[in-house]
Amino acid sequence: MIRKYVVVGLIFAILLLVPVIADVSSNSFLINMATQFVIYALAAISLDLVLGYGAMVSFGHAAFFGLGGYLVAIVAFHMEQGETVLGWAGSDSALIIWPLAMGLAALVGLAMGFLSLRTSGVQFIMITLAFAQMLYFVLVGLIIYGGDDGLSVSTRNVVPGLDMDNPMTFYYVCLVLMALWVWLCRRIVNSPFGMVLRGFKQNERRNINLGYAPLRYKLTAFVISAAGTGLAGALWANYALYASPDMAAWLKSGEFMAMIVLGGMGTIFGPILGAAAYLGLEQVLTSWTENWMLFLGPILILVVLYSKRGIFGWLAGSRSHD
Repeated sequence: MIRKYVVVGLIFAILLLVPVIADVSSNSFLINMATQFVIYALAAISLDLVLGYGAMVSFGHAAFFGLGGYLVAIVAFHMEQGETVLGWAGSDSALIIWPLAMGLAALVGLAMGFLSLRTSGVQFIMITLAFAQMLYFVLVGLIIYGGDDGLSVSTRNVVPGLDMDNPMTFYYVCLVLMALWVWLCRRIVNSPFGMVLRGFKQNERRNINLGYAPLRYKLTAFVISAAGTGLAGALWANYALYASPDMAAWLKSGEFMAMIVLGGMGTIFGPILGAAAYLGLEQVLTSWTENWMLFLGPILILVVLYSKRGIFGWLAGSRSHD
């Protein structure tokens, strides 16, 4: 247990020191990469809540990522036209847009989960995949918002008292939000609700016989997970100053799953390492070849075969799972 918390402490210490290291080494690329790590980690942690603890293999979480990003981009688009959005001229505020992104993702997650969770196994996977692809093609068809080319964002959302155009400030905002989400997810999985959710993963029939309704617990977890992924999408649109239909493509869900597998499924902290490993490998391997996934595939297979708890499990030991 001590080893686990030492690893967690090191992870967050390194994340806190990234801007300092980038400043000392005059390497602005480092802080940009770290911002990507943190945002993708937030999305992967959200998916891990249902995948690692509820055994719900969702290929639809990219839909929530895309929704969060497009909400930011569409509001910015209309404000650039001089329109009053959401009934208030100052609606570029992050304190309004980001909770709305979470709310929209949660609402769509409620509808998607309510229909998808009436099935299980392969059927559940295919229904969530179908929902994500439906949204993808809807976004492609929104010609007014750029269609297949996506939509640019001129400025980042405003956080009172902070210079969001400063890469270091924006990074720390993303890091704080990710840390708060980690704290919330840990509270959830270690609560009575989380124990019941884990029980459904281990033996659903036993939990039903004990009087627990699977739809209620799984749907709640699915909605919370969707909200977190929507927030990640909103942060990504602010980081990249761009939103595109590819954010909602099923391949994006596959990336989130790969991060969870690499980092450690059902660990909450593992997806942070998984996001860093996945994006780091992408940067290194793409410098050698455009067919970088040919090398990533065998790495994922080796992790699954020889380190079933992922990088975090390998570092933290047998008590790595919550």
